[in-house]
Amino acid sequence: MNGVVLITGVMASGKSTVAQALAERLPRSAHVRGDVFRRMVVGGRADPTPDMGEEEVRQLHLRQRIAANTADLYANAGFTSIVQDIIIGPDLERFTKLVDTRPLYVVVLAPDPAVVARRESARGKTGYAGGWVIAQFDAVLRRETPRLGLWLDTSHQTVEETVDEIISRSTEAEIH
Repeated sequence: MNGVVLITGVMASGKSTVAQALAERLPRSAHVRGDVFRRMVVGGRADPTPDMGEEEVRQLHLRQRIAANTADLYANAGFTSIVQDIIIGPDLERFTKLVDTRPLYVVVLAPDPAVVARRESARGKTGYAGGWVIAQFDAVLRRETPRLGLWLDTSHQTVEETVDEIISRSTEAEIH
């Protein structure tokens, strides 16, 4: 794989782990973590909430533009950029238009919500706080996200199996 790869899904779907493992498999790669750009805002940060207002949406879209630009910069320098972030709902199609590099691969991790709940409880951090509910977040993924790229139910896969499947099915993930 070369170009840009987006790994997306709900919180605790395995995005960061899978993105890192994929990056480690490729000879020249960069792992672009979208959440880093959110955390760079110190004064006036408006974190995403289930009922996002204008400022939360503005900052979310800024974060996505920065991630797309960063991915393009790494790709232009000869690295495969693996962008990992929560980009669901109508933002997924919007993001694919922000990335200039082609090939662009979109991989949506969509494990069962019960599996997400188990993973969330086993993590050292809490993603589902501040009003977020796994079932509601999963509904946005499954009902409001356009069916772009490769969608994987990773409920019963190891990280290695997921990376193997992404690589072997990369043509299905490609966005034109």
